Amino acid sequence: MLLVPARPGRPGRRSTLAAAAGCLVSFCLFLLAQRAAHVTSIDVLVYRAEGWTVRTGGDLYAMRATHRGLPATYPPFAALLFTALTLPGTTALRVLTELANLGLLLALVHLSLRLVDVRPRAAVTLTAAALCVWCEPVWQTLRNGQINLLVVVLVLWDLTRPAAHRWAGLGTGLATGIKLTPALFVVHLAATGLARRAGGAGAGGGAGGAGAAGGGPWLRRAAVATAAFAGTAVLAALALPYDSRRFWTDAVFATERVGHAEDTANQSLRGVLARLLHTGDPGAWWAVAALAVTVLGLTVAVRTQRCGPRATAWGALSCAATALLVSPVSWSHHWVWCVPAGLLLAREAAARGSRAWWAGTAVAAVLFCSYALWRVPHDPQTRPELRQDGGRMLLSAGYPAAGAAFLALAALRTAGAGPDRPARDGLSGRDPRGRRAPRDGTSALHPASPRTDASSPCPRAPAGDSGT
Repeated sequence: MLLVPARPGRPGRRSTLAAAAGCLVSFCLFLLAQRAAHVTSIDVLVYRAEGWTVRTGGDLYAMRATHRGLPATYPPFAALLFTALTLPGTTALRVLTELANLGLLLALVHLSLRLVDVRPRAAVTLTAAALCVWCEPVWQTLRNGQINLLVVVLVLWDLTRPAAHRWAGLGTGLATGIKLTPALFVVHLAATGLARRAGGAGAGGGAGGAGAAGGGPWLRRAAVATAAFAGTAVLAALALPYDSRRFWTDAVFATERVGHAEDTANQSLRGVLARLLHTGDPGAWWAVAALAVTVLGLTVAVRTQRCGPRATAWGALSCAATALLVSPVSWSHHWVWCVPAGLLLAREAAARGSRAWWAGTAVAAVLFCSYALWRVPHDPQTRPELRQDGGRMLLSAGYPAAGAAFLALAALRTAGAGPDRPARDGLSGRDPRGRRAPRDGTSALHPASPRTDASSPCPRAPAGDSGT
């Protein structure tokens, strides 16, 4: 009998095919469940109405769409992009939006794995996407036809570029032009660059020392992001001068246009305070709390950005948690940042071999897959959230509590609380110039460790390493 030798790599191809089949099944079941829930893709219909308003020369921020009378809330640059949504019919638009969001989920998982320093093999990406599609923020994003996945992918595309990439920062600027929440990432990039440069000068590095070399790429990214955002604003002002003037002088400050602050779906600090104080306008309480959380959150993001393994991931996701907490309205579907955050927690648990970290990862997964916030009475007409008791307030505050816990964990990690196993930092095994670092036979989940200062809980990066 003739024996045909096995082809090398066949087990890997089999695992990829099995993962692809599992992902396809999961996505199909997901779409069937969405159909059973009678999804309406209401937000994409609002986007389409914005596109029609631009095409017909109407008043963008006076427009109301769908049976709920929803207004336009994004910058005018987004409405320019939404004109493309007027080309297909309504049914085709809904199908195309669902398929596009599923594709963006795969991109999100791929970029998230790179961010947390795990080699994004196809089997791993497909398996993670098959699971993540069922978490509540992703479910709501597809249910409403939202653009959250696109925004997060644009930001993560930036953060996973090599430090010297000339276009690093472009995605963040474009994301901010579409939706203002990512603007905090521009501040984070600039603050990180300034902190690195000041740290280098304070250590005797001078203008050409390690601090300058480490801070330069971050400042360049911030500059590119700022220029890209400014470009979107200028383009919109040239195309839609009246709408641009109205947005930047009036609509951007009218938080009530978005919805009721106390709505259980509002998983921001302002929403928690509104429900706690039984008022639709927390007023000065929220302003003071938001300012304090912004300062503390950015401080944690900048400090953890310079400390320990997976520093870029911890810094970026600390910034994301801060932005979600301090935004006037952070609907539950805005929390799709739970996907990279969950993968980061799992990556840390695997690197440390810690049952406590695995338990924390499991708690986070249960929280974002429990749909607990929808178990409380909610109605935009009768507004029962203004009369919540303590138990319902807790159910309605799960995501903000998770965001605060993540920031606390990042702060403790920076301070060196608890054991922190040394591990190689960086994105996808690349050095600051984008060159792939040798793996020395280590696995994707347990990469090689750099030399560290044994007296410090935070491994020291090599001089000039930007951490990206």
